[in-house]
Amino acid sequence: MDVKTVRSKFPILDQEVNGHPLVYLDSAATSQKPQQVIDAVEDYYKRYNSNVHRGVHTLGSLATDGYEGAREKVRGFINAKSMEEIVFTRGTTTAINTVAASYGRANVKQGDEIVITPMEHHSNIIPWQQLAKSTGATLKYIPLKEDGTIDLNDVEETVTENTKIVSVMHVSNVLGTINPVKEIAEIAHKNGAVMVVDGAQAVPHMKVDVQDLDADFYAFSGHKMCAPTGIGVLYGKKKLMKNMEPVEFGGEMIDFVGLYDSTWKELPWKFEGGTPIIAGAIGLGAAIDFLEEIGLENIKQHEQKLADYAIAQLKDIDGVTVYGPEKRAGVVTFNCEDVHPHDVATVLDAEGVAVRAGHHCAQPLMKWLDVTATARASFYLYNNEEDVDAFVKALIKTKEYFGDVFG
Repeated sequence: MDVKTVRSKFPILDQEVNGHPLVYLDSAATSQKPQQVIDAVEDYYKRYNSNVHRGVHTLGSLATDGYEGAREKVRGFINAKSMEEIVFTRGTTTAINTVAASYGRANVKQGDEIVITPMEHHSNIIPWQQLAKSTGATLKYIPLKEDGTIDLNDVEETVTENTKIVSVMHVSNVLGTINPVKEIAEIAHKNGAVMVVDGAQAVPHMKVDVQDLDADFYAFSGHKMCAPTGIGVLYGKKKLMKNMEPVEFGGEMIDFVGLYDSTWKELPWKFEGGTPIIAGAIGLGAAIDFLEEIGLENIKQHEQKLADYAIAQLKDIDGVTVYGPEKRAGVVTFNCEDVHPHDVATVLDAEGVAVRAGHHCAQPLMKWLDVTATARASFYLYNNEEDVDAFVKALIKTKEYFGDVFG
């Protein structure tokens, strides 16, 4: 992969921050956008801005073709069987909430179990907490091993015949742990449960095949994979989705409306009430084209090499603790002894290095790590070893800045 050429596609990277070349290491929060994605969105607004599915005029037809064409690109990208299984949402959060509110409320009752892990993003915890509270179900957690990974024996012990839903993130946004979701799905299905996967940190960085994983539902966001903000995807098996009720009602998702009753459109449109995120979907389609041109396997290998390179250097800095397993995605979460992560991130920012600091929407995991917060450097296809070197150099400068407080 020619990283120099890839970087040239991202106009935002060609700038200085606080007098230093920008080193952007926060792609787990949101990725930057290549010029062809920016151009695709601009082209929609400049040339064929219109609503979809409604008008028979030329602009409406072009907009509909662009919107539904993006759906087909998503289908192929994750290897879903049918476009009917691809629902556009505002993002991963909305997608998971849709499953909890629609499938969950119809199929979970008092005495049932919902199983998740302590490493989940809040978006994959709170919907299940609320579902458990409203139905009387029990929320259970698969324990984590010391390195932040999951043991399938623990999954076997936690998931029972009373379990109705198992929901696990594919890749941890904090630890970089790559979870064995295919094997977890097998255990879930053996016990009669459905498998929900939070793929927000996986789809942008590795090839995902929902049929091979046998996930019943799979959710991800566009803005973490070079697409615009405000667009996401819920994949769901057709046999499940066709029996689910919509959670938002209004225009676009209806078939017939009477004074006292209404019927819904077929899949996937019954879940897309109101004017959809047209420009976002078109931008997502352009992002998929961009990522497929480079190759997801190339991206995965590149990020893992950068993570390994970074960890090797961080281990040589006294007072730095790195969290997570040895085998991981391109995420390096760390703390500096006696220095709050926000202070670390502030000094790094003064050197032009953008990292994340805080609890990363994973407070239960912070408690499990016995910390209040961490700093995180996350890599993507446009990062290189020079970015890592600048990050490490800035971190050493941070240590010097705090002096004996840092230790």
